[in-house]
Amino acid sequence: MRIAIASDHAGFIQKAPLAEYLRSQGHEVVDMGPATDDRCDYPDFADKVARAVARGDAERGVLICGTGLGIAMAADKVPGVRAVPIQTVDFARLCREHNDANVIGLSGRFVPLEENEKILDTFLTTAFEGGRHTGRVEKIMREDDPDFQGVPADFGM
Repeated sequence: MRIAIASDHAGFIQKAPLAEYLRSQGHEVVDMGPATDDRCDYPDFADKVARAVARGDAERGVLICGTGLGIAMAADKVPGVRAVPIQTVDFARLCREHNDANVIGLSGRFVPLEENEKILDTFLTTAFEGGRHTGRVEKIMREDDPDFQGVPADFGM
């Protein structure tokens, strides 16, 4: 599988070891930066990976920041991408089975490297179940939903 990988400065320490781990598993890995652990903005690198996945240049994307949260949020803004922050193997399995996630946000500060390797194994080997989940994923991916009624006026009141 061709995998695009990137991080910010907080996830940089795990990027090279995770890329090497993926290569050892037979994957082709494209490192999209950064080249150093100098402070940088995670949205810049999330965008690179997300666009590679959306274009079909990579089958999956792997992003690492301090928590995995912000970098996944940034990637998820790209049409065609379903990015999720994942900190457990069970969530990695479910994001693939139920949501057909194609980009994962990992925590470089709160999840040990060995656990992130297990999370990646699950993320890359778990198939989308389809079935009842297909329509839900289609709704997620809909860019312009003419049936969306918006938030009710009395929401939260």
